[in-house]
Amino acid sequence: RLRGGLDVAALEAAFSGLAARHEVLRTRFVIGEGGEPVQVVDEPSPVRIHHIDLSTVQDPTAREAQVRETVDAEALRPFDLAADALLRVSLVRVAEEDHVLVLSMHHIVSDGWSIGVLTRELGELYAAALHKQDAQLPDLPVQYADFAIWQRQWLQGEVLDRQLGYWREQLTGLEPLELPTDHPRPAERTGKGASQDFDIPAELTTALRTLATSTGTSLYMVLLATFDVLLSRYARRDDIAVGTPIAGRNRAEIEGLIGFFVNTLVIRSDLSDNPGFEDLLARVKDTTLAAYDHQDLPFERLVEELAPERDLSRTPLFQVMFILQNAGQEAWQFADLNIDSYPNQTTVSQFDLTLSIQETDDGLQALLLYSTDLFDAPTMERLAGHYRNLLASVVADPTTRLTDLDMLSPAEQHQLIVEWNDTAADFPRDKCIHELVE
Repeated sequence: RLRGGLDVAALEAAFSGLAARHEVLRTRFVIGEGGEPVQVVDEPSPVRIHHIDLSTVQDPTAREAQVRETVDAEALRPFDLAADALLRVSLVRVAEEDHVLVLSMHHIVSDGWSIGVLTRELGELYAAALHKQDAQLPDLPVQYADFAIWQRQWLQGEVLDRQLGYWREQLTGLEPLELPTDHPRPAERTGKGASQDFDIPAELTTALRTLATSTGTSLYMVLLATFDVLLSRYARRDDIAVGTPIAGRNRAEIEGLIGFFVNTLVIRSDLSDNPGFEDLLARVKDTTLAAYDHQDLPFERLVEELAPERDLSRTPLFQVMFILQNAGQEAWQFADLNIDSYPNQTTVSQFDLTLSIQETDDGLQALLLYSTDLFDAPTMERLAGHYRNLLASVVADPTTRLTDLDMLSPAEQHQLIVEWNDTAADFPRDKCIHELVE
């Protein structure tokens, strides 16, 4: 949300400069003669902002409701990959010096890292346009298409065989993860979702980092291993596979590019034989590092090669995602405008369940994104509490065997052990059984 004297012409110039700078933002995808998608890069042209004026709505409550409805509709409007620009900009005018900027990019041309690049460069381009100057941005050594060509040329022969060989061995015999659900699994996923956020306090976060240091692991590995324990308890199995994103920007030339470089890895954890948590952490460390060593095989290519039995009700290879966001968020800056984030209330769940954790100065901020076709909000609230309880149990004694880690809260333990076993009942002692039945 932009408050202040917005120069719309300078904003359009900034977006036009961004699209001219990054070829991927003026890309379309068409089907080539061989049946594969082909990237077509259009010549640079001005980016036109779609203007929506709601400032004439007199009632403030009704106006804000219309703003909310308009923003949600813009966020959910689909893209035509063959015809549409994959960078879409809308500006909702709420008042003379109050606007909501809605920026949509298709995931095929952007990732989380790209947002930081875009945020930084867009601010510089806007300031330059505002003062009729040239933006002082370094030249880009390569474009996304250059990376795509290089990847195709490199990922073949012995390199491809080595990558595929690892993943075939790692994922053989993998079964879908069946979590207990509140509703029957539909025949086809709809993507409908909701979210549940919760905090992991600073004191517990510090203890988790200390545990990671003392075991030669990372905070990511500690959080993932604990999540594995939680999923194992819920699913009643000791073979847990979780998807996790990796930035994929391991070359300096592509760090300043907007584009889809992120890849998805499948981290399969073995919880068999009821090890101590430290032993499980060592297993997760080995598996994670091996996955990093074989991170260059695109996930879609892996699915194609492994050809798992496809099921429209489930995503292939994994059904649960785990994310740790430890990169700082770039602050939006448009000259002297006051900028606040406008909360996105549209929720789409790509998987059965996603746990996303963000590192902050005050501890860890966690978000559970879940499929509402499968789960209700109270279930996710309990799951969040169980995860937090397991984290506290892990740092209290990392040598504890997995089945002895405390997941339930004191109130849940009392309910389970005391309340649900309080089965005493009075009955008449002067009658026979057949009379009691009658």
